[in-house]
Amino acid sequence: MSDSGDGTGDDVDVDRWRTELEEKRAEKDEFFGTHPQSPIPSDDRDAFDGLSYFEPDPTYRVTATVETHDDPEVVLMETTAGGEMRYLRVTTLEFTLDREEPDLADGTFELAAYRLESPGDQPLFVPFRDKTTGQQSYGGGRYMELSPDRELTVGDEILLDFNLAYTPFCAYSDSYDCPLPPEENWLEVTIPAGERFES
Repeated sequence: MSDSGDGTGDDVDVDRWRTELEEKRAEKDEFFGTHPQSPIPSDDRDAFDGLSYFEPDPTYRVTATVETHDDPEVVLMETTAGGEMRYLRVTTLEFTLDREEPDLADGTFELAAYRLESPGDQPLFVPFRDKTTGQQSYGGGRYMELSPDRELTVGDEILLDFNLAYTPFCAYSDSYDCPLPPEENWLEVTIPAGERFES
């Protein structure tokens, strides 16, 4: 099972995947540079020349095993403006990193996925920090969103593509208030994939 319908990380057409990822990044850069709803302040858009990204790397398309929570716990996430937002921890995702670089730690890790308490059809929200946070990526962490094609059950597998990890809008403007990843989603490992951020 996949959030994008194209299989898990083991069976992807890498060239096609890379092309589609680059196209998505170009579309996002266009939105940020020109759209009225861009988080880039209007006075700064003329100087905007695109977001910064890690190179596409299929190593960071990983298959995660799902653990669902029948009675989800409330998690209070602090926000960048000093407030709190209430989320429900609905799923835990367990995944393994197995990389060729000898200086990057491998192993099995977990990330919690959340939904707001308010009802509605929401994607799974996966905020996280890793060892790039505050250095190569935004100091407030990064986000992923997953849209499974059916209700998840224990033991399901879902694609977790860190190449799609993105920087929250509050990195670009103080007019946004963004939840900060809770400590349970602080990965003690480097994830050099997705969006970079240079303050």
